[in-house]
Amino acid sequence: MSIPQQGGGPIERREQLAEYIASGEKPRAGWRIGTEHEKFGFDWARLEPLPYDGPCSIRAMLEGLRDRFGWTELREGGRLIGLSRDGANVSLEPGGQLELSGAPLETLHQTHAETVQHLAEVAEIAGPMGAGFMGLGAAPVWRQDQMPMMPKGRYALMTPYMEKVGTLGTQMMYRTCTVQVNLDYGSEADMVQKLRVALSLQPVATALMASSPFLDGRPNGMKSWRAHIWQNLDAARTGMLPFVFEDGFGYEAWVDYVIDVPMYFVYRDGRYIDALGQSFRDFMNGRLPALPGELPTLSDWADHMTTVFPEARVKKYIEMRGADCGPLSHLTALPALWVGLCYDQGALDAASELTRGWTHETREGLRRAAARDGLAGEHDGLRLIDLARETLTLAEAGLAARGHHAPGQGAGDETAYLAVLRERVERGETLADELLAKFGGEWQGNLGRIYADCAY
Repeated sequence: MSIPQQGGGPIERREQLAEYIASGEKPRAGWRIGTEHEKFGFDWARLEPLPYDGPCSIRAMLEGLRDRFGWTELREGGRLIGLSRDGANVSLEPGGQLELSGAPLETLHQTHAETVQHLAEVAEIAGPMGAGFMGLGAAPVWRQDQMPMMPKGRYALMTPYMEKVGTLGTQMMYRTCTVQVNLDYGSEADMVQKLRVALSLQPVATALMASSPFLDGRPNGMKSWRAHIWQNLDAARTGMLPFVFEDGFGYEAWVDYVIDVPMYFVYRDGRYIDALGQSFRDFMNGRLPALPGELPTLSDWADHMTTVFPEARVKKYIEMRGADCGPLSHLTALPALWVGLCYDQGALDAASELTRGWTHETREGLRRAAARDGLAGEHDGLRLIDLARETLTLAEAGLAARGHHAPGQGAGDETAYLAVLRERVERGETLADELLAKFGGEWQGNLGRIYADCAY
């Protein structure tokens, strides 16, 4: 979940909303890679989630990172809730999931180095306090009532609202983790092409990265329970967005969508004001019940844009949001997949051609098949393992065309980060499949074994 945004001053014209998005356009030379990943913290002694306070806790984790590694703290209501350093942020998800929002970087080699450094720093603080962290799409054992709530006003507002819309909203907030990548666009047309490819092929990413086959201590019938959750909560702000594929789609159409998504809050003077279910259109006209007579700022617009959760979304960049978290190899493989597809025009055009003619029903059917069956999923004659194989070939070609080699004599290019996904396709097995096999085999049904197996 996002921290408060800094978008700008008063909104005086509706056109400013689209102009805000357009201000994210960058020339190709300025395109960067921003990788985010969340992870579950737990107490090794009890194998329970870390509370916010205490000697083995989230707060102790943040304080240790701050004091030992030069992070600058972010507080809300006097409570330490985040850190920043050199363009990167560490923040908290509702149930204490620790998130790194990486700095905008030029190459996947830099992305990988950033992730390795972050996990090493986390381990150095976590080890002495008896904590561990693991990357999976959903908490495999912990019940909903075991999850702590982090001291952020945004979450206190969202939790009761999520209990009223859809069926699995609070599970999403408290018991899931993702890895995603944020990529730039050069123009409105470039944004449209990338967003259409992102939405169409998001089921492929979901299938390749599936890692959440357990919930409440047993198999849940899905390869990605996290992806299943997103199909069963607030329909007003989630989904595959068929309007994106209509003629004439662009910045204004995205504004039309976001402006009609019911609000969560307005952030003022360090606190979150309840605006649940209220209308940003009313806010634009000075008729927001939460703040009568007040008009929004671009910072309010930027905040509101963070409360829409489709499979891919637009801010001043595009977020690819469809993947479960996983081991270190996955944390660079996911951005490698999308950078390969989107940052080389030949690969992007080929990906557009691969998905040309798909209907909303096709995309939605693949989305549901990916959550349920992973790489074994299929819909309407399309097999996800075949699509994954083709998609990886395009991504590899795109990364090879970028020609970014790691530092050092004879070092390889960025295609190396796709190796784990290529291996999964060749074996036809996701991480979820591997974990289910261990559960039914060497673990003998004991999910307590998953902590050591999946810890960083």
